[in-house]
Amino acid sequence: MSDISKNGPKIVVVGAGAFGTALAAVAASTEGSDVTLLARRPEIAESCRDTGRNEDALPGIDLPPALKHTADVSVLADAEVVLFVMPSQAHRDAARQYGPHINAAATIVTCAKGMEQATGRLLTDVLAEELPGHAVGVLSGPGFAADIAKGLPTAMVVAAADGQTATMLAEVLSGPTFRLYPSQDRIGVQLGGALKNVLAIACGIVEGAGLGDSARAALISRGLAEMSRFIAAEGGEADTVRGLSGLGDLVLTATSHQSRNLRFGIALGKDGRASGRKGELVEGAFAASVAARVAHDLGVEMPITEAVAAIIDGKLDVRTALEQLMTRPITQE
Repeated sequence: MSDISKNGPKIVVVGAGAFGTALAAVAASTEGSDVTLLARRPEIAESCRDTGRNEDALPGIDLPPALKHTADVSVLADAEVVLFVMPSQAHRDAARQYGPHINAAATIVTCAKGMEQATGRLLTDVLAEELPGHAVGVLSGPGFAADIAKGLPTAMVVAAADGQTATMLAEVLSGPTFRLYPSQDRIGVQLGGALKNVLAIACGIVEGAGLGDSARAALISRGLAEMSRFIAAEGGEADTVRGLSGLGDLVLTATSHQSRNLRFGIALGKDGRASGRKGELVEGAFAASVAARVAHDLGVEMPITEAVAAIIDGKLDVRTALEQLMTRPITQE
């Protein structure tokens, strides 16, 4: 763990989208904080500085005056904590782009919920490979960007291999209305975040197809069982699914229409098939095929994940996929 003072460690959030802006805002709301939001484009940073808002990402929400804005990568040179807040499939390229500018002692935190599609690897592994020598953690759990930025009560999880690092991150990134709980189960926390997006798509399909709340409840409960099996097979702690980064995140994403993954699933359920939606940018669409492939290689049964992947890939229509799920052999719960 890097030697970081509790009073105002320098934090840089890479990625000025909705979630990155929200995390930067909540971290900057703590007295004595030193937080910079690093945007990819100078005009975004300039607009945030001039207006005190990021209207493209979080319209109508005022940002803390203490939050700094820049597009200059030199800000990374003395950063003590660096948050990577961009889509999961962009992590490797981002690490290569920003890595040469990052302070060698900085702790890196991925804030995306997914797996690398090309390799099936966890994002902490991707960052550790591209940024050797850095401690790498993950932030995940039930929290919508707008709720966090508005100061609505939110609790999430931050995990690192070292318990002291996880605790440090929880302390410096939490705010008055934003509580982070430390964990050492990076595998479970990451897979919970990735797989709940897949299950949210499945719940959306159920809603879009008009199959009722009982079917949604069945998907959530059986989906948690899938998640637990997969996490254990990957070397994580199965009980992690019962916490914020598993059950908590799944309930939020599978029931709120703020969720892009749920809305994507609803559209699939209404259409009955993918119908050209495969390319839409939702993390669950990437995670479904990756998780199904890795689960097959590990010998882990994940029928819901496999069905979602097959629907998105255009291999099955919704009705056929649901029939296959309902006609699986009956086994003990």
